[in-house]
Amino acid sequence: MARLSYAQAGCLALERAMAADPAVVVLGEDVGRGGIFGQYRGLQQKFGAARVLDTPISEATIMGAAVGMALAGLRPVVEMRVVDFALCAMDEIVNQAAKARYMFGGQGRVPLVARLPIGIWTGSAAQHSQSLEAWFAHVPGLVVVTPSNPQDNCALLAASLECGDPVIYMEHKELWTVEAEVDPSAKVPLGRASVLRAGADVTLVTWAGTVQPALEAATAATARGVSAEVIDLRTLWPWDRETVLASAARTRRLVVAHEAVRVAGFGAEIAATVAEELGIPVRRVGGARIPVGYSKVLEEAARISVAAILESLLQ
Repeated sequence: MARLSYAQAGCLALERAMAADPAVVVLGEDVGRGGIFGQYRGLQQKFGAARVLDTPISEATIMGAAVGMALAGLRPVVEMRVVDFALCAMDEIVNQAAKARYMFGGQGRVPLVARLPIGIWTGSAAQHSQSLEAWFAHVPGLVVVTPSNPQDNCALLAASLECGDPVIYMEHKELWTVEAEVDPSAKVPLGRASVLRAGADVTLVTWAGTVQPALEAATAATARGVSAEVIDLRTLWPWDRETVLASAARTRRLVVAHEAVRVAGFGAEIAATVAEELGIPVRRVGGARIPVGYSKVLEEAARISVAAILESLLQ
């Protein structure tokens, strides 16, 4: 066990994978100097510039090259800096990486991991603060992962690197410095949620940067006589239907909270599934359908607060 930051935990998982498998390579902007969040620190010095490749500023080129590498037998880790920039590479992700296995009858697979950090990034405004996980969960052929803490960032990145299909790996932009004890040997399979807090009155499902506000809201709800079970999905596709449905069947109420815009957010998929399967009351907490403002007042208006989650838990 070691106390690591969220960024260090991801870097450790990648370092271990690169040491074990020479097919694992990294490409993207600024990876040679460690990445803008330090998530690649020391890797080029250890493995060389042929395996940690600095690229031009062209997301379509980076992703297109990675798809080709993967089809040729490598296991590339693709750095997009933030999800907002990956929009310049949507054709390569959606039409090439996601569909190659299907289009070629399984003869060609694309085992790449694309790191696309999501969420509000303080003081970075509308073009750098989006949570677009629902876009990628909608696309057949993609796996979507959303780690919320250092331990999961280590274990889930390791699992993603072992996956034979393209993984959209969505770390949160404001979790990089969060520290916790990390066991590098711990295994977390893709598609399995984590029950962070047991409860009896309502099931609260969340992921990524909204996990901590959800836990705080659950604590506040206890003081008001409401016992909330908190589930961190960890993987949005495939998502852990069994854990969520079992919890909701016991509590008979569901709240889904996420930082992404509430309209057509992935929370709607969870809410609809639970409503169809169990016929119980469901509520969603999500961002307003507005761009994230640059000013602090406007930025805070876009954030999901503990108070907003608590209000839904108590209703």
